[in-house]
Amino acid sequence: MRSGEMAHAREEGGWLGRALAALLVVAVVATGVAGWRLDWYDDLVGDSGSTQQATGPADVPPPPGLELPALTAPDPVDTPLDPPGRIRAASVQAAVLPFVTDPVLGPHVTGVVEDLAAGKPVVTVGDGGAAMPASTTKLLTTTAALSAVGPETRFATRVVAAGKGRIVLVGGGDPFLASKPLPTAYPAHADVVTLAQQTAAALQAQGRSRVRLGYDDSLFSEPSFNPAWPAHYLPEHVVSRVTALWVDEGRPATGSGRVDDPSLYAAQTFAAALTAAGITVVGAPTRGVASGGTELTRVESAPLREIAARILEISDNEGAEVLSHQVGVAVAGKGTFADGAAGVLSTLGALGVPLDGVTVHDGSGLSRENRITPAALVGVLRLALDPAHPELDPIVTGLPVAGFSGSLTNRFDQPFPTSRGLVRAKTGTLTNVSSLAGIAVDQDGNQMVFALMADRIAQVDETKAQRALDAAAGALGACHCGSVPN
Repeated sequence: MRSGEMAHAREEGGWLGRALAALLVVAVVATGVAGWRLDWYDDLVGDSGSTQQATGPADVPPPPGLELPALTAPDPVDTPLDPPGRIRAASVQAAVLPFVTDPVLGPHVTGVVEDLAAGKPVVTVGDGGAAMPASTTKLLTTTAALSAVGPETRFATRVVAAGKGRIVLVGGGDPFLASKPLPTAYPAHADVVTLAQQTAAALQAQGRSRVRLGYDDSLFSEPSFNPAWPAHYLPEHVVSRVTALWVDEGRPATGSGRVDDPSLYAAQTFAAALTAAGITVVGAPTRGVASGGTELTRVESAPLREIAARILEISDNEGAEVLSHQVGVAVAGKGTFADGAAGVLSTLGALGVPLDGVTVHDGSGLSRENRITPAALVGVLRLALDPAHPELDPIVTGLPVAGFSGSLTNRFDQPFPTSRGLVRAKTGTLTNVSSLAGIAVDQDGNQMVFALMADRIAQVDETKAQRALDAAAGALGACHCGSVPN
């Protein structure tokens, strides 16, 4: 497996002084650095967009014999004080420019940094156009899931009586369904051992001790492997086949890799647990659709808000794919890769996220055919920070914290250690691709949202490129990019 894809599957001192910032800005303007566009604020006008002239005091007669010169308005101040909370575009540019122009990032770098309070870009990197997003795709997937499916939704795995001594294990698309109890897991995981024990108790109460077992994974439809993924992902076990019924995200109980048929493996695991609970399972589990029948018992997942936050924190590919399928079910009634991707985009479009130039084929970002703009990533982050959308709080709380949690635990130690804890971001890594999208709070408490992407990195430079993007985001957390907010 290629090193960048393997990394993707795992995933996922001090500040620049004002004098240095000024020198950098002068240098940029003088040399006309290619690929940069800077959206300056008009610091010379008030909120109304017009200047106001100062007026002199009321007329007072001069003392006898003393001639006073006529009162005139003072010359305007060349650089007035910024209003509280305003981000200075020049400071932002000076902070990030040395890193996003690093040659290790390759010939295609794109991005944007926005002043959250003002709601507008202060710096655009490159043309701001779309790039291969890698795992930053998960920001779109989880946001759409929280909106379309609902943050309190729990996914049930059920057992129903199907008549003639037969029961059916019905998958509900629980991404974290486990093969055994995991009492310390967060979020809490439902498991098939507990489900089997509950099923055995229900059967024994009916005087039954022998059953035939079926399993139903029809909530999601074929294909289980995304045609937009590179073919080598399957034999190299980069990602599981995506089904509505699995345990441990399609991983085997021992060893590494992924199982060939996650649904059958889940049913076999459940059958073994039933046997251990005193129920004889006749024959092998068979696949089919449970129509009607009486529910015997169920186990339920943690609420979606906890699942989504965890998926972002550790960059869980399989979990993100299940959530995308759940969006397809919620929006179109069909759980497929195509319906999930379409449902994600339609949900985000209805929320006002700018989607021009955006194309997605999966929920995780493993597809190299995905294209997402920095504006779309920043739009999702702005939405998640909007008090009008409390259902999206898990997007913010789930973002890894620089130097402390998730996929950023071992990052951001250099060259701006003061930014540790002040940057939260979703990472994205594929071969030749590195991206970072998140929230930064500068040394004065001013908030920025950003998305930085590079998708033509030489393989030999991939680690250096990741560090360059970390440094760019870290520079935002380490700088004094504006005045102190109220």
